[in-house]
Amino acid sequence: MRKGKEQHNSLREAARIELGLRAFLENGNFKRFYGYLRRPARHDAIARHCRQRLMGSGYGFAGEGDWKDSRPVRAMKVMGAVLREAIHSWKTIPYHFNPENNLVLGSHMLEICESIADGKASCEIHPLGIGGKADPVRLVFNSAAGPAINASIIDMGNRFRLLVNEVVAVARSKACPNCPSPGSCGSPIPTLKTGCTAWIYAGGAHHTCYSQNLTAEHLQDFADMAGIELALIGKKNRSPSVP
Repeated sequence: MRKGKEQHNSLREAARIELGLRAFLENGNFKRFYGYLRRPARHDAIARHCRQRLMGSGYGFAGEGDWKDSRPVRAMKVMGAVLREAIHSWKTIPYHFNPENNLVLGSHMLEICESIADGKASCEIHPLGIGGKADPVRLVFNSAAGPAINASIIDMGNRFRLLVNEVVAVARSKACPNCPSPGSCGSPIPTLKTGCTAWIYAGGAHHTCYSQNLTAEHLQDFADMAGIELALIGKKNRSPSVP
């Protein structure tokens, strides 16, 4: 992507899209936005780089038109402003079912905020492999290990529920050459089986907000102020009987 190389125009176009969308958000005093995976515009894939960068600036974002997820991402960005920025929108995709080390890789089609990067992010370009769009410029990085939370806003029909799962993030044990995507790898508390079972029973969505600096206590205070219920999945949970 360096000047004079064949992918340089992709980087320039990604930068133009970022500047345009940033100006639109600033002029409208908008604090959050969301996008779609499959749209006719040829820029859709390229725009993913700017979504990462805008989340890094404090904007709320959600993919696939999930407006509910963009709200808590923005709220958690504000709550974490006095702490180390480490909040982003993610989607649970692959599971690592090693009996001795169950893990989940959280990512979302490259749209992961660089605020969770463990070290400096790398700007790269790789084939997307989905949607028939141009290969997107992306920021690639691994996240830091340590305690974290996943949160999801759920529309229960007559009320909203904030579902929170405490997790332990771990460093990736080895490189993922076939998955050049940013993301965070970890295990739900108390276990993957119990965490996933409780998440499904509670109506959890597959888009979540991930933070390495906020805690369940912060979100309980937020839920109390917002007048919504909070369901916590953590150490006290026990796996229910599942047929």
